[in-house]
Amino acid sequence: MRRESNIKILVTNDDGIHSAGIIELARKLSSVGNDVFVVAPRTEQSGISSAITFLRPLFPVTLGSASESSDQMRGFSVDGTPADCTKLALFELCPFQPDLVISGINGGLNAGSNVGYSGTVGGALMAATFNLPAMALSLEFATEMDFVAAAEIAWPLVEQFYLVDWPERTVLNINIPTAALAGGAEVAVVPVETNPLGYAFDRGQDPKGRPYFWANNSPDPQPSPFETDAQALQAGKITVSPISFDMNVPAALPRLREANRWAAVESGNETSQGNRP
Repeated sequence: MRRESNIKILVTNDDGIHSAGIIELARKLSSVGNDVFVVAPRTEQSGISSAITFLRPLFPVTLGSASESSDQMRGFSVDGTPADCTKLALFELCPFQPDLVISGINGGLNAGSNVGYSGTVGGALMAATFNLPAMALSLEFATEMDFVAAAEIAWPLVEQFYLVDWPERTVLNINIPTAALAGGAEVAVVPVETNPLGYAFDRGQDPKGRPYFWANNSPDPQPSPFETDAQALQAGKITVSPISFDMNVPAALPRLREANRWAAVESGNETSQGNRP
């Protein structure tokens, strides 16, 4: 059974160790009695998904050291990705076995197909692959972002859903729209919108006359016939979506096995030769 107090929490993000989102999240989590340890990228790693670093070494730097200010956080900065940070923390850096891993608070929503690109989500998914409860927290982008208010909203959600025994290797992807910061917002548990979004590009020329294409976040996805995270967020609701790293499609297996011309013959280990080209 999951404990209700003094939760041991590992925190990471993709906006970097000095982002306001991770600072305010760590501060709030610590202020309510949790044991918080932070391991996050030294620089912003947005849009990097679950990428890992393996062609060079990683160099952790202790927060509070001469070369890395701490903002009262305990932990390390790492010159790697969010997934690197989570894995390095779990097996080398964190002084305890976390009860929960939280990635965020991200500056900008991670909803719809953007979930697949998100470094914030990638950091949480890495924890989930090792059967640890994990959450990803994101706040809608605005010119002035109130991460203090977002952290105040996030903690009751973390506390409430942490006590739920959700399936192994599952991440709770939580998004907070700007409208919810005023208080009283409904919380919707909804699936992720899978219709594509953000495939348009702005065209232009650089100062040397070379054409370029710059990805933007439009158009919005076509709405599904049921409520998804994209629709709920547009309505001002906080969204909670269970997601998984599982890349299997079980429904496709029997069809492909039936069509497989190279399957072993049932009576022995010989391979069927009849239909080979």
